[in-house]
Amino acid sequence: MTAEGSKLWGGRFVGATDPVMERFNMSVAYDRRMWDADLRGSKAYVKALHRAGLVSADEMAGILQGLDRISEEWSEGVFVLKDSDEDIHTANERRLEELIGGAARKLHTGRSRNDQVVTDMRLWLRDAVGTLTDNALVLIAAMVERATAEIDVLFPGYTHMQRAQPIRWSHWILSHAVALRRDVERLQEIRKRVNVLPLGSGAVAGTPFDIDRELLRKELCFEEVSLNSMDATAQRDFVAEFLFWASLCATHLSKMAEDLLLYSTKEFSFVSLSDAYSTGSSLMPQKKNADSLELIRSKAGRVFGRCAGFMMTLKGLPSSYNKDLQEDKEAMFDCYDSVLAVLQVAAGVVSTLKINADAMEAALSPDMLATDLAYYLVRKGVRASRTLSGKYTSTGTSKVQTLVAFRDAHALAGKAVFTAESKNISLNQLTLEDLKAISPLLESDVASVWDYAASVEQYAAAGGTAKSSVCAQVQHLRTWMTRHKAQT
Repeated sequence: MTAEGSKLWGGRFVGATDPVMERFNMSVAYDRRMWDADLRGSKAYVKALHRAGLVSADEMAGILQGLDRISEEWSEGVFVLKDSDEDIHTANERRLEELIGGAARKLHTGRSRNDQVVTDMRLWLRDAVGTLTDNALVLIAAMVERATAEIDVLFPGYTHMQRAQPIRWSHWILSHAVALRRDVERLQEIRKRVNVLPLGSGAVAGTPFDIDRELLRKELCFEEVSLNSMDATAQRDFVAEFLFWASLCATHLSKMAEDLLLYSTKEFSFVSLSDAYSTGSSLMPQKKNADSLELIRSKAGRVFGRCAGFMMTLKGLPSSYNKDLQEDKEAMFDCYDSVLAVLQVAAGVVSTLKINADAMEAALSPDMLATDLAYYLVRKGVRASRTLSGKYTSTGTSKVQTLVAFRDAHALAGKAVFTAESKNISLNQLTLEDLKAISPLLESDVASVWDYAASVEQYAAAGGTAKSSVCAQVQHLRTWMTRHKAQT
């Protein structure tokens, strides 16, 4: 059992803490990750104490030198944790007193572990946001480069897991890049709310000393100072937002992984993963398992669980700090580790992936052009109506309504599909007689519909899958990445 006199809070207690409770209460096993943030916060705080006349210039210099020495020990991996170290704050302050003596005991003047820990967390998460942003940008860049290099490859676009319409492979890649762009932008919004200084709030009521919180803000490079001491020490909105962000980002990457898992199967054979991101079977020598993608998919569930669990912790708490909030750090660290690993592995997968363009194009089928057949009828109707009426407005448009509304054209194209299925032939094998029996507007030039490249090229509106549109998407993302890197 540990005597209570050695603890930061031990003066009111007699006897010792039960060893089971001792272990239950400790957080240093995981919050040690914040050693650098904790030391940075203490360096800033001792300067505020000196300005307030609470420590002398010599004491401040000694404390700063001691904190620098502790930082070196952590950096070199020689810092020794003791059984009495409850958390990273206790460990660092204990070591400071070992190094410089009694002056170390003045460092905690007016400061609570309540405002200290949340300051450490905000400093740590602010750095983590930068690392995650950098890795997300690496992945987006890899996607953009692939989209540029493989822009002429066509393959099926799917909805409801059914072949839908021909699209460019690059269009699929960029759909995931755009989702990640939103993730980066959302993460930067969260960073603004992370970057608020709580230090100087004390435990709940604030500080009675003349602590210059603006000095603390500048020293620690925060954008704002917290407005209310109770809120500053107890709220964990910034953690909850980060956990939700991690959940959504993991969702986007899980979706991409699921697509690639399907595309890598023998049934699809669209892509092949590099051996560097695959594993084998202990029983079946022929197997090449896409474990990297499966693990990306699984991490989403892990992150969701952390987010949901922490929200359940928050929803039952009364005002001000409660020890339940010790759960915040493990959730934050775990989600950070999970998403960082996913981003890094995903970048590796995307960069080294091999595509089978022949298999992709072979998967295109005439039935995927049924919508194009409907569009053909609409266009035919417009031309026919103009020819028949010969009447135009001053803007050059026909006053006569088109002969075939899209809903009608859709129904006629559906009849063509049904006729082909009834004859057990593909849609493009219907004879002109078969087609004219469906609509007299279907003429010999309908053969132009059965061209996958032409089909893709008609979607030239912004955001479409035509080459010009995909090139515009690539340029937009490159410009965005350049601007974003300049801002950060």
